[in-house]
Order: sequence, then structure tokens, then C-alpha cells
Amino acid sequence: MQFGDLLETLRKSLVPVHREGWPFVAGSFAGAVILGWLWAPLFWLGLLFTAWCAYFFRDPQRVTPVSAELVIAPADGRVSAVRAAVPPSELGLGEAPRQRVSIFMNVFNCHVNRAPVAGRAMRIVHKPGQFLNAELDKASDDNERNGLVISSERGEVAVVQIAGLVARRIVCWARPDVQLAAGERFGLIRFGSRVDVYLPDGAKVAVVPGQTAIAGETVIARYDGAATPQTTRTQ
Repeated sequence: MQFGDLLETLRKSLVPVHREGWPFVAGSFAGAVILGWLWAPLFWLGLLFTAWCAYFFRDPQRVTPVSAELVIAPADGRVSAVRAAVPPSELGLGEAPRQRVSIFMNVFNCHVNRAPVAGRAMRIVHKPGQFLNAELDKASDDNERNGLVISSERGEVAVVQIAGLVARRIVCWARPDVQLAAGERFGLIRFGSRVDVYLPDGAKVAVVPGQTAIAGETVIARYDGAATPQTTRTQ
């Protein structure tokens, strides 16, 4: 293998760190240096924590199937629940139950969140709350959260970022009236949390509890007559 080929392979294997993570990576490294000055073995522990921070805030590219007939996972993690539930009142989606897919992210999952469908951001609502274990069903109602409602070709789809025991910061970059592409990055939660997706009528869930989801790639629901998408988007 030529040196140039080796560099290209190394470049492709390295996953970039999202800009939200750089202050944590830099702070962790500075802490490692200070601790190492006090006692050398602490430097290596601090360096290990720095490496974990870089890993936590990784922001890999994803290949998203492009189709109005599909709903894509907004988060990496484990599908923790699939059930009918009434959407949070602040989303303005009414009181009728909708199919809800919940994805739990642990501290080792990538925490960059992506739009599940293409459409216009209609409403973005932040609601303060508790910091219960995000795996609990009542976390959807009681925990701090940020809701994003997207108007798609097939109806309104809501994606709710939910804080957890460790997660204390929800970040949402989307803005009202902005057009989003399916799989486009719209937010991030740190550190460990959950994302709920509320589906419109006609969407059939395509995942089961316990399944692993990949943000921007895994199809979590599809509409009747959905065909295999002919195009994809890498982002």
C-alpha cells in the first residue's frame, strides 16, 4: 500500500467530532494535563476520558433513503417501545393516540439527531421537566423535552428529544418554517437520553422493541404501497 493510500484509508476511518463536542474534548484534555502535572498516572486517565468525549460527540456520515413513503430513525440506539400514545399537548397534534416509536440512547451511542422525514418545521417547543430514567414510559410525559413537528407530504410527524438521568442539555438547531431533508441533522442531546417519534395515520411501524436503530438510515415506519427507494442522500 502506498503512503497516499494509507493516508486516505486513515482519513476515511476517522469519524469527525461535532462542533458541540469540541469544548468538552478540549476541556477534558486540559484537565488531563493539569491532573498529570499533579500525579502522572492521572494524565492517562484524563486522556482516556478525553478519547471517550471525542467518541461520544462523533458525527458520522449517513446514507439516507430518499422517499416520502418512509419514516427514518432520528436517533442511534435501541428501540425501547412501540405503542399508541397521545402526543404531548404542547405539540398541538390533538388528543387522539398515535403510534409512537421510542429510541433509547445510552452513553455509547452517537447522539446527533436527524429529521425522520422531509418537510417544513412547523412548531418547536421546549418544555422543562424532570430527569427521570429515559427508559421509563412516564419519561415521555414528565421529563424535560424538546418537540419538533414536521409537516411532510404524508402528514405531520413529531419528533421529541427527551432528557434522561444523565442528559441535562437538549440542543435543537432547527428553526420554524425551515425546510428539512430526511436524515438532516437537527439536534443533539448530551449525555444519554431518548427520542420519541409520533406517526400520522397510515404509517405502519417497521421496527420492533429491542431492535437497534441507526439515525438517518433505519426505516422505522412506511406507508402503504411504499416501494424501495431509488435514490439516497449522504450527509
